[in-house]
Amino acid sequence: MAARDTITPQTLFEAGARLSVNLTNLKANYRMLAGQAGKSNCAAVVKANAYGLGLDACVAALLEAGADTFFVAQIAEARRVREIAGEATIYVLSGIPEGAARQFADLNVRPVLSCFEEAEEWENLCRRDRQKRPAAVHIDTGINRLGIAPIDVAAFASEFGDSPDFEIALLMSHFACADTPGHPLNKKQIERFDTAREAFPGIPASFANSAALLWSNDARSRIVFDVARPGIALYGSAARDDIPNPMLTVATLEARVIQVRRVAAGESIGYGATFTTKRESLIAILSTGYADGYQRCLGDGGDNPIAMAAVGQTRVPVVGRVSMDLIAVDVTDLPPGSVTRGSMIELFGNTISIDEVAAWSGTIAYELLTQLGPRLYRDYDEVAN
Repeated sequence: MAARDTITPQTLFEAGARLSVNLTNLKANYRMLAGQAGKSNCAAVVKANAYGLGLDACVAALLEAGADTFFVAQIAEARRVREIAGEATIYVLSGIPEGAARQFADLNVRPVLSCFEEAEEWENLCRRDRQKRPAAVHIDTGINRLGIAPIDVAAFASEFGDSPDFEIALLMSHFACADTPGHPLNKKQIERFDTAREAFPGIPASFANSAALLWSNDARSRIVFDVARPGIALYGSAARDDIPNPMLTVATLEARVIQVRRVAAGESIGYGATFTTKRESLIAILSTGYADGYQRCLGDGGDNPIAMAAVGQTRVPVVGRVSMDLIAVDVTDLPPGSVTRGSMIELFGNTISIDEVAAWSGTIAYELLTQLGPRLYRDYDEVAN
């Protein structure tokens, strides 16, 4: 098997930008969401390398905060969480790839079963081994991705609900519109899940994600059940855009200034000459770009920049197109000497939220975080903001 090339800066000087991950705030966010879950077990969703922030450090911090149950998407992620988390309960959301049941058993991780074929494979393995192992069952209540369709729930329960070979340890579903509490599909999904649960009496249930844990008390009480599954809110993003974000900032991206240059009025900056200076300007060139996960479209504002960076708490515009390795920002209006070669400028963090940057990009924080590149120097900080 060919080795996979990796680029991991060992010091900040080897990198053009720094991703700081505040583990103290991550733990505080977990405890806040666990409080929202009440007496239910609050798991942690750590798929996609803990939403791009680093699986090893984030899982270790979440364990310290009290998490004992983790959700990942794929078996390779589960393997690494098992190495870090010891006896923790681990669920794999994407279920069992054909022929891979043995890997789940060997790692002592739980597949989330979404079809009859997966259940049969898990049941057959448990029967051969004469060992009754747990799994979760995913009921599709309206998102129409993975899961047992409502029309098939009765048949699935009849075939596997009382299986002598494996245990259904958790019944779960997933909201399509939890970030919009008043959306009519939420009510429909809750009703469908309530109906499905009748076919699996006594089995613990899980429904609430990050956004649902931020619903009002009455609405939340209907869907917290036994296991809550927060993801994006753990990492500081706003799970809902209709209320102030109650989460603490976890991720801060800062880029190094590698040159400060004076540009005459009427000159263009960057590829495509999309931005033209209207005055003599002081432009700072930052050593990062779309290869590191700062999206190219953030520089598409032309002569009316859409994206901002921050020097301290002062916002400055991103000008010209974002290129693979470089970004230009206009620092003309800052006091002289505020930005020099070697200065670090925030692209998102405490002054500019990840959700603002996502909105400027026409996407969501999930995508920005999970696309952060390997060239970033990652700094794991235990000091609260």
